[in-house]
Amino acid sequence: MAGTLRVVLGDQLSRGLASLQDLDPDTDTVLMAEVTAEATYVRHHPKKIALIFSAMRHFADSLEGEGIAVAYTKLDDPDNAGDLTGEVARAVARFAPDRVVAVSAQEYRLAQEMQRWRTACGVPVELRADERFYCSIPWFESWAAGRKSLRMEFFYRKMRRATGLLIEADGQPTGGQWNYDHDNRKRAPDAIGQPDRMRFQQDAITREVVELVRARFGHHFGAIDGFDYAVTAQQAEQAFEAFVADKLPSFGDYQDAMKVGQPMLFHAQIGAYLNCGLLDPHAVCARAEKAYRDGHAPLNAAEGFIRQILGWREFIRGIYWLKMPEYAEENRLNAKRPLPRFFWTGETDMRCISEVVRQTHEEAYAHHIQRLMVTGVFALIAGLDPRSVNYWYLVVYADAYEWVELPNVTGMALYADGGVLGSKPYAASGKYIDRMSDYCRHCRYDVKQQTGPDACPFNALYWDFIARNRDKLEGNARMTMPYATLNKMKPEKLDGLRQQAQAFLNSLDYAEEGEW
Repeated sequence: MAGTLRVVLGDQLSRGLASLQDLDPDTDTVLMAEVTAEATYVRHHPKKIALIFSAMRHFADSLEGEGIAVAYTKLDDPDNAGDLTGEVARAVARFAPDRVVAVSAQEYRLAQEMQRWRTACGVPVELRADERFYCSIPWFESWAAGRKSLRMEFFYRKMRRATGLLIEADGQPTGGQWNYDHDNRKRAPDAIGQPDRMRFQQDAITREVVELVRARFGHHFGAIDGFDYAVTAQQAEQAFEAFVADKLPSFGDYQDAMKVGQPMLFHAQIGAYLNCGLLDPHAVCARAEKAYRDGHAPLNAAEGFIRQILGWREFIRGIYWLKMPEYAEENRLNAKRPLPRFFWTGETDMRCISEVVRQTHEEAYAHHIQRLMVTGVFALIAGLDPRSVNYWYLVVYADAYEWVELPNVTGMALYADGGVLGSKPYAASGKYIDRMSDYCRHCRYDVKQQTGPDACPFNALYWDFIARNRDKLEGNARMTMPYATLNKMKPEKLDGLRQQAQAFLNSLDYAEEGEW
């Protein structure tokens, strides 16, 4: 061959990928491989596996349409080595390239594996930085150096200035404020109507993949029936344009809202496409800004959308690479309780939990407030083991990769990092869920009751969490109000709440490790 073997991973499906920019179609070959190891290092939701495999096959077809040679290994190929290192070594033996070029993985475990390719392949291996993000890892490390605390808001302002997104000619933020989050907390009205997300018919490639996934991974958590994700860049862009046209104008107002039977509301649902490379974050942020400049969407909607990508997504990735591998073991609150079985079955009388788990099973999707303030808050106040909780989140969502999942769960949802990522734990009673949803109206528990057989479990669990973590949290300035309330609470009331919490936790059915 005497050319370059260019390896493209399943979450690198971007034509502008750094490893493809200097490709010579006369001498180079692109290697892509569906491998069991990547589908099973956790038992991914079948719809996530189907999305990645179908998108990979479509991406390979598009490269071949340009006249580029692609060596593609399907999962059921009898010669499939089963992991990426084996597939790269097999391709090197087959093609005898001068070198191997790839973009380094965003997940720590796979990035470490790729470092070993140099030994396994016997030819030079060049691992390039992933240029698809706004912020490079060295830039983030430089920004973080010497700071006493790492807060997304300050990082976000820096990124706004660096990119010019929603920045005026005088250097000030559009509208005079950096953040319009206070405008984005409206409860969705009872009679609200919203357009459904764009759904795509399965073509022959996708149908073949769906049946393969059904046969190989049908025992994983999640439904494969009804798979209708975008599987090409063109389809993902169509889905995003439909969001901009139909949903972005109301996204800001209702981005924190939750409703029974309406999992999508006004959310874009593009995380899975961004994280596997079908959509470009630069392009979608620029498009959201244009929608505001053109008068199509209000400022709070455009800013809120851009903040999730330019702010949170970039910040989370920076934290991940700054703190790994130790970050994966963080458990500052010493939480040890195993995962309740209802995280897998959805079988619980808590309507908020059952609603989120069941839609997650069907769609491989829940929006950020459902993840943070329903399943996340329950995991926090119930003292669930961060390792088990992280495993669950990585399994169940189509957009979940460790670089984005781990900091959001360990840092944001569980406060297991002790405040590296967030300034306080996002503990809450049932009042928050009642304020932002209609779940409580459809629940057999009474959100207004704190104790007794009909009391919302979140209420007693909240005060139990506050009480048992006093030594770790009372000194936090943002926890002044709950501890002031706790200190005024009569001992017999607190004892009743803690007994209620313990009785509820003792009544739960817990999943065995490795069961799912």
